[in-house]
Amino acid sequence: MASLDRVKVLVLGDSGVGKSSLVHLICQNQVLGNPSWTVGCSVDVRVQDYKEGTPEEKTFYIELWDVGGSVGSASSVKSTRAVFYNSVNGIMLVHDLTNKKSSQNLYGWSMEALNKDSSPTGVIVSNGDYEREQFVENTVPLLLIGTKFDQIPENKRSEVLTRTAFLSEDFNAEEINL
Repeated sequence: MASLDRVKVLVLGDSGVGKSSLVHLICQNQVLGNPSWTVGCSVDVRVQDYKEGTPEEKTFYIELWDVGGSVGSASSVKSTRAVFYNSVNGIMLVHDLTNKKSSQNLYGWSMEALNKDSSPTGVIVSNGDYEREQFVENTVPLLLIGTKFDQIPENKRSEVLTRTAFLSEDFNAEEINL
């Protein structure tokens, strides 16, 4: 059997946004019946064929690292999480579309994972605006995933989608809302 290429993807976001449920759905292809809080980090895997049936076919061993969403400011919490951020091939930033604060906190999560901020739990702002320059030289692919779209009243969905479009532009990331 040929060796598989390993891909490490971080799944980051606040507690309760649905990271564990999303990872379980991706890896097990089923809904997680009774999700619990992630303490530290949980790793789940998926073997994925890329370009199946073509000469470029390749099989990847994808590790999804579901990092606990505690945003405590204690240096012990930050230093503990830092061990998960080595050798990363991608980052999934997960936020709850019904909770604007979880979207704002993604800036801190991303800065922490990319080792660009010494105080990762705060939103990086300058005069009320996010500094987009923080991601100009980022080579790690980012995917922005909004959860709980079905819980937004229909008359508010357009407003929320506009807000998340700006968020994905800030991160120079693809965007998916579930």
